[in-house]
Amino acid sequence: MMRFRFIMGRAFTGFFSNFAMTFAVILVTFVSFLFVGIGLLSQVQINNMQQHWYAKVEVSIYMCATEDTSANCHEQAATQAQIDAIDQQLNSSELADYVAKVHFQSNQEAYEEFQKQYAGTPLAEGTTPEMLPKAFRVKLKDPSQYQVIAAAVEGKPGVESVQDQREIVEPLFNLLTKLSLLAFSLAAIQIVAAVLLMMTTIRLSAMVRSKETRIMRFVGASNLFIQMPFMIETTVAALIGALLSIGTLALGMHFGIENWIREHIRVLGVIGLADVWKISPIIIGVSVIFAVIASAIALTKYAKA
Repeated sequence: MMRFRFIMGRAFTGFFSNFAMTFAVILVTFVSFLFVGIGLLSQVQINNMQQHWYAKVEVSIYMCATEDTSANCHEQAATQAQIDAIDQQLNSSELADYVAKVHFQSNQEAYEEFQKQYAGTPLAEGTTPEMLPKAFRVKLKDPSQYQVIAAAVEGKPGVESVQDQREIVEPLFNLLTKLSLLAFSLAAIQIVAAVLLMMTTIRLSAMVRSKETRIMRFVGASNLFIQMPFMIETTVAALIGALLSIGTLALGMHFGIENWIREHIRVLGVIGLADVWKISPIIIGVSVIFAVIASAIALTKYAKA
């Protein structure tokens, strides 16, 4: 108990006697793990959106329409026999492991959707149902298996084109992933700066207390006993910075996401405050680990003075 009190007393004294450097460690750790948190939350958001939108995307198989000039159509609409052949192919046992649901869209259905989308425009007025292609809307069990369906029907008589709706949403996911990587890159730079600053702070603190350290060494104190106060100082400073970053993320999530974005932008799968609490142990754990590593490296020389 006496040893514990002595170690904590030295750590407390060192924490406040060199507060300028300690505050710098807190500040750099705060900024570092703020970027780490942003990167982690961005990745959670991307995963949420992918799960939501990938569950909805379909493979669209467009059949040839009247006056279709594509290479496989020769300006002739797909015949009923060609449509039936594609329908049999999609519902065959060969594709049963990949296809979840098949919906056939008639000319009239396509026309009604087209009129809703382009209502009141000259394009809508000059379009007839026969000009729009019939199509199969295929829901996949695994959206990543698009190529299996494409290979089975592409180039078949009466098939104009095969489109995967993932092509529409994936550019957005790619952009979000790049932004997430940017946040992680900035976090990595900041963490390196934080570790270097921790090491500098520990060394200065050890140099200031070198006389006290030599006396403790002379009376037989162990390396761990001498080094522990310095390690506690650094870990506490890093922990405070990490907690501040978590608090900032929580405030930003509460006022920015939950109280503004969700009220003004109806997007499913948006991250919330609960996700901040989920990543908090990671931020705290990593901050403590880096503080201990920085302390161990810095003290290999200076705590033995």
